[in-house]
Amino acid sequence: MSGLNVMVNGLPGNVTRMLARHIIQADDMDLVPYSLTGPEIEATHAEVEGQSIALIRPEDREGRIAEVKTRYPDCICVDFTHPSAVNANATFYCGQGLPFVMGTTGGDREALHRTVQQSSIAAVIAPNMAKQIVGLQAMMAFGAETFPGLFNGYTLTVRESHQQGKADTSGTAKAMVRYFNAMGIDFTDDQIHQERDPKAQQARWGVPKAYLGGHGWHTYTLISADETTRFEITHNINGREIYAEGTLDALRFLARKLDQGCRGQVFSMIDVLRQV
Repeated sequence: MSGLNVMVNGLPGNVTRMLARHIIQADDMDLVPYSLTGPEIEATHAEVEGQSIALIRPEDREGRIAEVKTRYPDCICVDFTHPSAVNANATFYCGQGLPFVMGTTGGDREALHRTVQQSSIAAVIAPNMAKQIVGLQAMMAFGAETFPGLFNGYTLTVRESHQQGKADTSGTAKAMVRYFNAMGIDFTDDQIHQERDPKAQQARWGVPKAYLGGHGWHTYTLISADETTRFEITHNINGREIYAEGTLDALRFLARKLDQGCRGQVFSMIDVLRQV
């Protein structure tokens, strides 16, 4: 093995399997043949592109992680596990000295950042790994900072549709709401319309049947107080391939930062795009 060693945790999930495949195909990366998995997984191994990956259950990870670190002392973890496991996983990585890229939403985000900042590692943490979506968010952040109150008096409607298995409200939608708040709109996360019903997604939203099991459709609609003006931002993603490119870039970015001696720092995908 000669490339950047990456341990993809959360196998055999669909997103992590896709990421593992991309890492195998990358010329500058090697997939570590271990994966931390959830308590509901009974299998002991997962296969990706002909490679066998040993699945480590929660009750075994304290003991077996030593084996991983001995064989791959410079490995970086990728975490796309369940939102309920976000904080516990981060605590584990920091305690074991394992830098990580985390694309999972949910959890206590302030505690998550604090855990890394008080540790000997660095991490990239973002609710969305799609570079183009992150670029859109960067433009929204610029607008929120430069033009506060721009949409005073407007009403906002937010609709987001994701595969039935997504447990929480989209982190991207929540981030966008913060930008609209800064531009003068009174809106809370609990007002986000969340769709998880495949029948409704296909019949009312128009999500292609092939992507009901993996998509992210978002629409943000702004209407003026007198209803004479309407703005709409839509980004519809079918499948998960767009997230792989951003995740691999985040891994390369984090590896460079670690080589530069960065520790106790949390980076975002905007940092990755800027290459700070």
